Amino acid sequence: MSLPWLKQYMPRGLYGRAALILVLPVVVLLVIVSVAFIQRHLEDVTTQMTQTVVRELRLVRQAMGQADTQTGALQAAAPLASTLQMNVRFIDEADLPGRDSRLFYDYSGVVLTRFLHDRFPDLLAVQLPEEPRVALYFASELGPVQIIFDRRRLSAAAPHQLPVIMAFTGVLMVLIAYIYLRNQLRPITKLAAAAEAFGRGRHVPYSPSGALEVRAAGGAFIDMRARIERHIEQRTLMLSGVSHDLRTPLTRLKLGLAMMDEDDAAPLLDDLDEMERMLDEFLSFAKGASEGEAEETDPLALVTRIVEDAERAGRRVDLVSVEGSGRISLRPLAIRRAVENLIDNAVRYGTRAEVSVALTGKSLRIRVEDDGPGIPADQRAEAVRAFTRLDPARNQNRGSGVGLGLAITADIARAHGGVLRLDESARLGGLQADIVIGR
Repeated sequence: MSLPWLKQYMPRGLYGRAALILVLPVVVLLVIVSVAFIQRHLEDVTTQMTQTVVRELRLVRQAMGQADTQTGALQAAAPLASTLQMNVRFIDEADLPGRDSRLFYDYSGVVLTRFLHDRFPDLLAVQLPEEPRVALYFASELGPVQIIFDRRRLSAAAPHQLPVIMAFTGVLMVLIAYIYLRNQLRPITKLAAAAEAFGRGRHVPYSPSGALEVRAAGGAFIDMRARIERHIEQRTLMLSGVSHDLRTPLTRLKLGLAMMDEDDAAPLLDDLDEMERMLDEFLSFAKGASEGEAEETDPLALVTRIVEDAERAGRRVDLVSVEGSGRISLRPLAIRRAVENLIDNAVRYGTRAEVSVALTGKSLRIRVEDDGPGIPADQRAEAVRAFTRLDPARNQNRGSGVGLGLAITADIARAHGGVLRLDESARLGGLQADIVIGR
């Protein structure tokens, strides 16, 4: 049965849920056993023991009722009181307590007080002090009577021992189980940390440990990581080799065209330049997020330098907002390539670009906006796929390419554990591209 409202109160971490699984059954068991013990055992035993004392009290009071004076009443009750180990005496009206009294945790005192009042209508007060004795105050024709006897004759000694022992045992067992479970959960947390680091482009040492199932999952993760790294390396080497091998004939073609008539060679030289740009994009796509090593970086300073470099290169770009401060683990070269791709797209399809960066305790957000035609909402998912070129709005004689700019940026964002989000710019009306990376 699904209880959606209950999910918001549940722990989100593995340790918290494991602790809940351990503690909740123990607490429920302690509560059930304690209630059963108090209601069925402690209360019944107290009632039975009190009934015996009630009969003894009636004998003593019956003997006292046959006398006409206080002295005679005490003498008549003395043999029974001595045998029953009770202390009987008359007291002044001023010494009478105003009400019943007991300790706040004395549950059996509630039971015996109620039982005694039911059996003795003339019972004035029941005093249950901390020391093991009971003081009962009765009304009589000769004056108030105080009868004192041992509390252990009315209820079990130390009735709280069982709940205390149960609570202590429950806490001890939970602690032992938690220590054992923590050792079982530690390999899972290590596996999760290694997977998260790999998702962010970092390689951390990891060796499978723990239970057989966790070891199997850890071994599968290591194999998967090795295959992905091998695939990335092979892709990079392949495209780098292709790019390098093609540059040599391209250079020879350029030299040959340089000897031809300038008017005839100009279109062909433009085609060769476009081919070189395409090779550069292929190589950039092959490198992806693997370019450079992850290091603690100040993203605000990094984005500021990127914008300054773009301005020096003649691009119309402004840094409009910088929020927060701190450092975060990034691959600076990869982030630079991603932001530069967004700026290039912005100034290619629009007239200007605005960049803002915000660093909070939870995430880093780098935003690039332009005043171009933007990308329709139903085409944004397609726009970040490799080798995709959108027509006609963003490709009307505004520069050539193979559709890898946004794909490279999205790949870099994912490699950092983040995402590339495309939306409409509220400020400029064009495209708004956000690189969002969690901390």
